[in-house]
Amino acid sequence: MIPSIRQVTSPNIEPRKAGKTVDALILHYTGMDSAEAACAWLCAPESKVSCHYLIDELGRVTCMVDETMRAWHAGVSSWRGESDLNSHSIGIEIHNPGHTGGYPDFPAEQMDAVVRLARAICTRHGIAPARVLAHSDIAPLRKIDPGEKFDWGFLHQHGIGHWVTPEPLTAGPALASGDSGAAVANLQRTLADYGYGLAITGDFDGLTEAVVRAFQRHFRTARVDGIADVSTIKTLQRLIAALVETSGLKT
Repeated sequence: MIPSIRQVTSPNIEPRKAGKTVDALILHYTGMDSAEAACAWLCAPESKVSCHYLIDELGRVTCMVDETMRAWHAGVSSWRGESDLNSHSIGIEIHNPGHTGGYPDFPAEQMDAVVRLARAICTRHGIAPARVLAHSDIAPLRKIDPGEKFDWGFLHQHGIGHWVTPEPLTAGPALASGDSGAAVANLQRTLADYGYGLAITGDFDGLTEAVVRAFQRHFRTARVDGIADVSTIKTLQRLIAALVETSGLKT
């Protein structure tokens, strides 16, 4: 059951474009000192940003944008070829000062509230597990939130999001910045098949490294270094296999 939701209206909204409907849930952290400061910024006309919901460290929920409307939370982004994620998604800001503010753990009360709210949103809109995404997934060159401390496995235990148990770290060959060739192209293709906005160039460039870091922050948090090691690649392959099995995805 979701506790009472405080209503605070943000002016930074507009209709969803071209009749588009919600099919994704994007999770963020606020990266600010307090939830109240984040709420004030998300409701300030000059900020040009907003989100549908904010969850503070005690698990209290504030709604700033009605789910029928387009909030300005995703920014320049891409997932499975779609660039207007704002028109397709609901955005939840989870209060945490972020990496530049000491990056504390997400409290249990807060994570419980994320579960309750996310489950309700996904049920209302029929959002598929693989469409519950991190801000860093859709904007890997710009964003790192909600980051490697956010417990995606906990969400999955409660029926939210796509997940497999990460492969353990192990020695073996790896792909990294500066590498090129067929193995890099195959890695890029697999990441793009999962949904990341990535061209198949065969060169392990800056975007590829950023995407690998984003993937690690979400799915293999034991080491976030942008190097596609055995653990990273096997975890990715298992996620793709699980997606094919559950949704019939063609890769």
